[in-house]
Amino acid sequence: MIRNLNNKTKAVYAPADKAGAAVEKEKPAPLYAKQIKIHPKRVWGVFRKLKWVAMIALLGFYYIAPWFRWDRGPGIPDQALLIDISAQRAYFLWIEIWPQEVYYITGILILAALGLFLATALFGRVWCGFACPQTVWTDLYVWVERIIEGDRAARIRLDKAPYSKDKIFKRVIKHFIWLYIALLTGGAWIMYFVDAPTFISDLFFKGEITANSLFFIGMFTVTTYLLAGFGREQVCTYMCPWPRIQGSMTDEDSMIVTYETWRGEPRAKPARDGDYSERGHCIDCGNCVVVCPMGIDIRDGNQLECIGCGLCIDACDNIMEKLKLPKGLIAYDSVNRQIARSDGKAVKRKLVRPRTIFYAILLTLVTGIILYTFGTRQHLEVNILKDRQPVFVTLKDGSIRNGYEVKILNKTQHLRSFLLNIEGLQNPSMKLSGATEQTRSIVIEVQPDDVKAVHVFIAVPREELKSDKTEITFSFVEMDPGYSDGSLDILNELRENQKHQTTFNGPKK
Repeated sequence: MIRNLNNKTKAVYAPADKAGAAVEKEKPAPLYAKQIKIHPKRVWGVFRKLKWVAMIALLGFYYIAPWFRWDRGPGIPDQALLIDISAQRAYFLWIEIWPQEVYYITGILILAALGLFLATALFGRVWCGFACPQTVWTDLYVWVERIIEGDRAARIRLDKAPYSKDKIFKRVIKHFIWLYIALLTGGAWIMYFVDAPTFISDLFFKGEITANSLFFIGMFTVTTYLLAGFGREQVCTYMCPWPRIQGSMTDEDSMIVTYETWRGEPRAKPARDGDYSERGHCIDCGNCVVVCPMGIDIRDGNQLECIGCGLCIDACDNIMEKLKLPKGLIAYDSVNRQIARSDGKAVKRKLVRPRTIFYAILLTLVTGIILYTFGTRQHLEVNILKDRQPVFVTLKDGSIRNGYEVKILNKTQHLRSFLLNIEGLQNPSMKLSGATEQTRSIVIEVQPDDVKAVHVFIAVPREELKSDKTEITFSFVEMDPGYSDGSLDILNELRENQKHQTTFNGPKK
């Protein structure tokens, strides 16, 4: 059998059978391709500048954001961005999200996904090339590597050189800085879940750290170090599902990194006389390949591994400028624009098309739903659960009593009082569990940012019941708590009255 392995023809034969004839046996293909270490060359240009800006902005926000303060009043965390696991709250500037409102988080994730779909349909893998954490931290690690070990040629020579004091010293320094960056990454991540100043004070001045914090710092340190330092392009190619999904998000009008084959081919060495009229503009210098962090050749067409970072565009434009040829041999362009350009037709950028309209409509719809639900969100939640056993109780005086578990969730930072009345029954009386006196109404106080659970018993004379199941309504009327510290105005804006229907069970007639 003749097989092609790595562009080398190789015959594989099994031992001869009893008749002496050779029996072909195919050698199994390896399950994993061996990683070929990529040393991207330094390049400068528009896209490299954009990557620097994106990296500095994103890393700066990541490390600084936990230190932003937002005054929410006494007794409430003043960290602008905080997911407080112990208190079961999420704080985003002025927004406070309770565990019961996890649907807001779901909505934000859906919004982010739709935004990514729209961005991909318009501009290709712009997320992968500029904003993905794997790209950002890998860029930072490569920059550290280049500072210590030199540019591409120097790093390749160092890899091939035997170990010496100089090589060991450079490697130790590089890995030490990598680990330090990874440790800062894990430490910054923890500060999104605990108060940042308190965490730093406890860690460095008191030597205190919880087991959970230590675990997550260690996990993010190890994963950052391994993925950004060693995984690099392998993460994008084999671990990340997005390269396989994004193909369905793009079309012939999406802006992607492309090579103008019609203009670049056939390739040849630089023309000494500067005449490129009878040949392509590509001089096959390979600069577009050696600067690529994924190690691919964009001239082979759009590929799964391409993250759309545009560094090959910068490299090619630099060469074209030296040769005094038009830039854009490799460009951030759409397939249809390139076809039009090759045919000498008018080149148009088609951003509005069915695909982008569909994503934009979904994005607007989800945004509208989130804003509406947030704008109409209530600062009071009441849940009523009827006792199942016993269904009802007959008292000594013949009255029928039902029990209900009432939970009132106060989402404000103020004490709130509610007057509970029952509608739908004639001459009802109520009392709280443990109380001795029955009344026509009950006052329930709920502490700020708290849940109050009470057990309410409702009794009614048997003769007043017309059937074995009566529809009743729990009416909660918010009362004036009598504040005098100026917070009453705020409470008045949030004052809420609610009614909740349930049933009252009695004996069958």
